[in-house]
This record gives sequence, C-alpha cells and structure tokens, in this order.
Amino acid sequence: MIECKIESIRVSLVTQHRVVLLKEAASDSTDDASGRYLPIWIGPYEADAIALELQEVPTQRPFTHDLLRSVIGDLGARVTHILINDLRDDTFYARIVLDANGRHVEVDSRPSDAIALAVRVHCPIYVEEGVIERAGLALENETDTEGIASTDGEGSSEAEEVDDSSLSVFRDFINSLDIDDLGRSGDSPGK
Repeated sequence: MIECKIESIRVSLVTQHRVVLLKEAASDSTDDASGRYLPIWIGPYEADAIALELQEVPTQRPFTHDLLRSVIGDLGARVTHILINDLRDDTFYARIVLDANGRHVEVDSRPSDAIALAVRVHCPIYVEEGVIERAGLALENETDTEGIASTDGEGSSEAEEVDDSSLSVFRDFINSLDIDDLGRSGDSPGK
C-alpha cells in the first residue's frame, strides 16, 4: 500500500468532467519534483464535497459524507484509513477500513465517497501498488505538461499496452490542465 495525498481537484473547462489527482505522499517529503500521480474521475457532487472540506468552507446543512462520519462515530467506530484497492474495466474500487470497538471492518465504496469521508475524519488515503502501476502517471517536471508519462516500468507487454491505451483519456485530460497551478493553496475546484 502506498500512502497518497490529494494534490488537487481539477475541472475541464471544455467537458466539465472532474478529476481528483492523488500524489504519492513519499514524493512530498523530498525536494524532487517528480512523483507518481493517480487521476480518478469523480462526479461533481463528490468533487464539491471534497473541495469544500479541504478548504474548510462551512455548509448550512450536512452533506451525505458528514452524515456518514456522524453515524460511524455514534456507533463507536472510527475510520482508520481508506484504500483504493482495484481497477477493473476503467473503474476504480475502494474500501473504507474501520475499527469498530476492536473489530476490523471493511466497507466497499466508490473512491470519491471514500476520499470525501477521509478528508472529514483526517485519515490516511492508501492506494495498492498495482493500481498505481496500471493507472498512475509520472510528472518528470511539474511545470512541463509534456513530461507526463505512464509508470509502466521497464518493458511493456501487450497487456500493459492495452492498459496504456485505455488510460490515454486520463493523459489527455491531465495534459489539458494548467499543471503550473498544482498544489497552490486557495485553488478552488473550478480554477
């Protein structure tokens, strides 16, 4: 498992699709500009739920993820971490991992909902190595949008080439973003 942090939430001005961009936490601790990123398409409501919590914007009424946090806490459980554990047919899968009075419980979740909950309970976000290997992107230089490459490893088998071509939509979207603004504080999801 690889710990990741939310790098940003981006919106395509052309299509209005949203992507949450996760970055390996280990690459944050070094001065190295490179690192692996994991882009995950998310819905507009989940993007807003994540962004509002990250920016500490108060809401008049609780969101669904706030309700979930309250229910988990009122039942005496706590979220220990979330895990993005699989990628099948271009769909990411996640687990919410709970400690329910000493009992280990895992709940199936969409990654967007798990991330929205994680930012509310301040728990770690983990991604299975295999998921990052298949869908992660490496930015050789964060200011160079041409530096986006797949993290396939050394050689490329036929299966990896299929995965690479099916993930090209992510690379196209990431290439259309203003990478120079990644991680700046005060960014809103629409900028």
